[in-house]
Amino acid sequence: MLLSLLRLDDRAYGVTVRQEISARTGRDVSVGAIYTTLDRLEAKGYVRSRMGEPTTERGGRAKRFFRVTAKGIQAVNSTHEALRSMSVGLELVRSLA
Repeated sequence: MLLSLLRLDDRAYGVTVRQEISARTGRDVSVGAIYTTLDRLEAKGYVRSRMGEPTTERGGRAKRFFRVTAKGIQAVNSTHEALRSMSVGLELVRSLA
């Protein structure tokens, strides 16, 4: 989720995050699951949100945009380093058969 927000930068809101995750992973995720996760990440201080301007194509409703905080970037870097460390010396696993 945090990586999709970083990729989308100032265009990150529920629908674009969903599209980014789907395009990169091939998995279809519900908008409800996206917003639940974003709310939890915001409660932990990893992201912050802001309301955009109301738009006519959304019936006058505003989009809620998300941005990764410094704490979120630290978490991404820490996780990336842990994965890199755990994979040192392993060859790509092609199958379990």
